[in-house]
Amino acid sequence: MAVAVDSALAQAISRIPDPEVPVITIAELGILRDVEVDEEAHTVVVTITPTYSGCPAMEAIASRIAFEAHQQGYAADVRTQLSPAWTTDWMTDEGRAALQRFGIAPPGPAAAGESRGPVAVSLSRHVVACPRCGSTDTTEIAHFGSTACKALRRCNACLEPFDEFKAI
Repeated sequence: MAVAVDSALAQAISRIPDPEVPVITIAELGILRDVEVDEEAHTVVVTITPTYSGCPAMEAIASRIAFEAHQQGYAADVRTQLSPAWTTDWMTDEGRAALQRFGIAPPGPAAAGESRGPVAVSLSRHVVACPRCGSTDTTEIAHFGSTACKALRRCNACLEPFDEFKAI
């Protein structure tokens, strides 16, 4: 999802860092769906989509949006849109690169064609490259890492642990 950034306020909102992974902005993460600035009324309506239902960062993000708006003399109305559900496919290339530089393996594309219905069973191995040394000889240590959207992995080549941002 791309959001047109045509005002200083919209630009400031798009640069808000994700509170759980502050190396990526809410725009790069793809949760910023829309920013409508009314210059005459000095109001802004911002639509965001959580990465998953119950994401604890949404309240902090909404507060930061309201703060940025207030700093520029605007009142903010922050709306949460649940449908369509967020997907890691909405992450920007810049956001994926920022995760990689920070040492978090960025997600690959979400599985094509997965929607409602039976879950496909696959015998293929989930391969994740180490963001430090690039080796694909990695092991999942825990399905949930520091946040629910990440898994904890270890590289068997350099022996370093790292987070994997899960593809959704």
